[in-house]
Amino acid sequence: MGRALLDVLVPFLLPFAGYAAYLVLRRRYPFVLSAWSRGPLAGLVVGGLALVVLSLLAAGLFGHRGRGDYVPAHLENGVLVPGRME
Repeated sequence: MGRALLDVLVPFLLPFAGYAAYLVLRRRYPFVLSAWSRGPLAGLVVGGLALVVLSLLAAGLFGHRGRGDYVPAHLENGVLVPGRME
């Protein structure tokens, strides 16, 4: 559960961290509310969502795939044998 949450949260929060670093480098205080107006905030949300979609697509396309065959659950001598990977 933790990894699944990190797979979504980290890419979403990256643009916000980058913008905060940009504000620090520009010698502006990043925790003042006026620095996070609607314009930059909307762009950061859209950028974060785009990064989440791209990271999930990349994980699905290039991620580890389990090798093996799935044997579905079946009855064997009247006993239910659960499904498994072989």
